[in-house]
Amino acid sequence: MLTDPHAVYAHMREQAAACPMRSLDGSLMWVVGRHEGVRSVLADPRFANDPASAGAPLMQVDAMRNLGLAEELIPYLADTLLDNDGAVHSRLRRLVAPAFSARRLLALRPRIERLTDDLLDEMAAHAEDGVVDFLGRFAYPLPITVICELVGVPMSDRPAWLRWTHALSFEQEKLGETLGPLVDHTRALVESRRARPADDLISELIRAQDGDRLTDRELVTMVLSLVIAGHDTTANFLANSVWALLTHPEQLALLRADPELTPQAVHELLRWCGPVLVSRLRYVTEDADVGWASFQAGDAVMAALSGANHDPREFPDPERLDITRRHRTRGEAHVSFGAGPHYCLGAGLARHQSEIALRRLLARWPSLSMAVSPEELNWQPVSGMRKLERLPLRLDGARPAGPPLHRDRPGPDGASA
Repeated sequence: MLTDPHAVYAHMREQAAACPMRSLDGSLMWVVGRHEGVRSVLADPRFANDPASAGAPLMQVDAMRNLGLAEELIPYLADTLLDNDGAVHSRLRRLVAPAFSARRLLALRPRIERLTDDLLDEMAAHAEDGVVDFLGRFAYPLPITVICELVGVPMSDRPAWLRWTHALSFEQEKLGETLGPLVDHTRALVESRRARPADDLISELIRAQDGDRLTDRELVTMVLSLVIAGHDTTANFLANSVWALLTHPEQLALLRADPELTPQAVHELLRWCGPVLVSRLRYVTEDADVGWASFQAGDAVMAALSGANHDPREFPDPERLDITRRHRTRGEAHVSFGAGPHYCLGAGLARHQSEIALRRLLARWPSLSMAVSPEELNWQPVSGMRKLERLPLRLDGARPAGPPLHRDRPGPDGASA
């Protein structure tokens, strides 16, 4: 599975429109991997994110209890925007959506460019014999800094947030001791913004707290969800993209020759090597005949995004990476950001960061290469994800360093950089 997860999901896709599979706890679920089926499941309100709406066991909550998470902390991870459907989901999403508008992203672009240049400088400064880990020195710091800036996390707190969010992703056994301080810190941050509002998402959400539209717990949960979800997938997409380009030199050459292909390349890379392989489980709220399959109320269904993104019914020669690929339909053909009402809220921000990062990285180092062979890279054993442990790059052929580093952003170790 780690070696080639796409082949596994492709095999299930070709077995049946809905392939039965046993989950880790032995329960039955259906894996949908064809492009048409995945889009159908993700858009159909009868396939809900909340298991309670289908009378299904609360497996996520049970898993958190088994990890020793205190009951009062569970809602901050298990009652988020992603865990709700229908009117509750629409209300929460409507409140936060303006922060990710095209206008806000355009205004944020100069700052993302400056942060990118700073981190590229730091990559060069921390390289040993010309080699540096792209994930640790660039791919993770960039999106956590950007999302913290958008949300309103002060610069002095960002190193701590990076440690906390990293622990939540990679140290599940420390869930309780990590989440508690993070919740307390976020509550304090909300109170400080109540006293001194700013031009950030926290202040906007506080202004939205009229009547019962947004409770204090919902506000803190929203902030945590956006920061946690807003950096990990983007970081791993950046690493996967650089790995893909460096192992496909003809595609890299095309992109170097025509940087205007970058937006199109980002979409193709999302299709070909997006880090999220499957959706969250969906639960069928009523018997549903969708034409290509029939489901019973209470069934658990997983949409295999990888299977859909490599489905030959939608993408001719799907295993070929082609940054000039054209599609039959307008808009986004891949499903790496999902589809339907739970379509990724931060999709525009993720694309924006990725385009800027890839353009500036490739322009900065014309002879960029991997410092190890592709066979030496290790993929993390994370279910449903495609994530590298490290991506060592050789920065040969670097142009002379640009202006001095900006001094208004903490470095990876918390010191001024």
